[in-house]
Amino acid sequence: MASVFLLLLAAASIATADEGPFIGVNIGTDLSEMPSPTQVVSILKAQNIHHVRLYDADRGLLLALAGTGIKVTVSVPNDQLLGIGQSNATAANWVARNVVAHVPATNITAIAVGSEVLTSLPNAAPVLVSAMQFIHSALVASNLDSKIKVSTPHSSSIIIDSFPPSQAFFNRTWDPIMVPLLKFLQSTGSYLMLNVYPYYDYMQSNNVIPLDYALFRPLPPNKEAVDANTLLHYTNVFDAVVDAAYFAMSYLNFTNVPIIVTESGWPSKGDSSEPDATLDNANTYNSNLIKHVFNGTGTPKHPGIAISTYIYELYNEDIRPGPVSEKNWGLFDSSGQPVYILHLTGAGTVLANDTTNQTFCVAKEGSDKKMLQAGLDWACGPGKVDCSPMLQGQPCYDPDNVAAHATYAFNSYYQRMAKSPGSCDFKGVATVTTTDPSMMLFSLIFYSVGCLFNTWMNVSHDSFSFKLISLPHLPFIDLLLRMHQSIVFFKVLLEKRELIIFKMKSVLECSPRLIKLFSSKLYEKCKWKLMHITFVKCILE
Repeated sequence: MASVFLLLLAAASIATADEGPFIGVNIGTDLSEMPSPTQVVSILKAQNIHHVRLYDADRGLLLALAGTGIKVTVSVPNDQLLGIGQSNATAANWVARNVVAHVPATNITAIAVGSEVLTSLPNAAPVLVSAMQFIHSALVASNLDSKIKVSTPHSSSIIIDSFPPSQAFFNRTWDPIMVPLLKFLQSTGSYLMLNVYPYYDYMQSNNVIPLDYALFRPLPPNKEAVDANTLLHYTNVFDAVVDAAYFAMSYLNFTNVPIIVTESGWPSKGDSSEPDATLDNANTYNSNLIKHVFNGTGTPKHPGIAISTYIYELYNEDIRPGPVSEKNWGLFDSSGQPVYILHLTGAGTVLANDTTNQTFCVAKEGSDKKMLQAGLDWACGPGKVDCSPMLQGQPCYDPDNVAAHATYAFNSYYQRMAKSPGSCDFKGVATVTTTDPSMMLFSLIFYSVGCLFNTWMNVSHDSFSFKLISLPHLPFIDLLLRMHQSIVFFKVLLEKRELIIFKMKSVLECSPRLIKLFSSKLYEKCKWKLMHITFVKCILE
């Protein structure tokens, strides 16, 4: 089963050449069961991840990375910043212990001095630039300064009024720090490290920022954000924040310092106050971010200059403090299983499991029923969608509700229009999703079969014993990961022709390729679940 996921990650085919943009990953360690350094490196190699950022300079991980060629950014933790910023000798010792001791076997290419110091540790801000200078001097002494860059990651919140980007500037309070910092970056050929989180921009915007704009989803021209001063059009939050940083630097007379985004991502799970921290949104954001980096479009201010980005993060950090979302930014869980499968067609040479570029148009949850009906009527009328399969008695009639029928019509129109921008809007009641509805189909099939069983059953096959339990409402990926025995059980029963199969005439009408179902009594018992299977399958047809 592990082989199914080997091509999952966005960074799965990061360019190995020195030139060109790249996608990397951050590796946090706040896990109750942190994988060993060998396991971490194994997953990096399996996913062809060639750029990583560490939040420290962990000796075990640096040793494990030796000989891999993976480009590594090590970090001076914030709690060591004051000591290093006040002592050249302390900085030299840090470099000797954490860098010189590991190169060239371990390919260390950058040192991040602190993290978001100006906003999270302002008392250390006065020594930040001196710490960077002392670290750089130690690299010069070891003849490593041409190979290893020195910078410090900033929160994007140091930028005041990031829209319109042309009017953005750094918090003037930090000018005494930012000016010498930018001079240092310019003189050493380094880059501004910036953490960009459209998720937080969206959450804090009081509904001013549309979700689609935060997720890189296609927008019709009339919904793009336009900078009135430059007339540049912005189709996503990420580009707007990056360009705001470019403009903020230019106001301080620095126009040739490049930017690397050291953190960006989207949480896959949140609490009740974080409704948009979902698997689908996390998948959409990271998939689109990766494609955006690799398609080379750059930003409106600097077209053609792509922004290399480190995704936050490799693992879910289950013991991080804070809300539920803080524990769910990872691409993988601690066992190395993917949290979701990224959709990466169109990302150039990036290897990905999804080669079909499947996106779907569905009715937004909670939309006004009258608006949904109006959109449905338009799709089936002027939109020229064939809605006859939804007529009563036809295979896609059930479930008989406006949201289900609207999703069928919206998606049919979206696919017929070749997924063009603006073809999944319907006055705001439709949205694009990258989650393949066939995932829903299979999970519902498993659930429907599971409804036949009210208790655990033991089934013997050869020398193995498998168990089947009535399956809960789980997303398909979660079901795959957590109910592997049940899936194997299904496979075994199918091979032995022992599976109890039941009848559903409408499924057969909608798709003769589905498993044939016999027993009318079982059909009646599970009918409401089977209707949903019919509907999802009809969407796919």
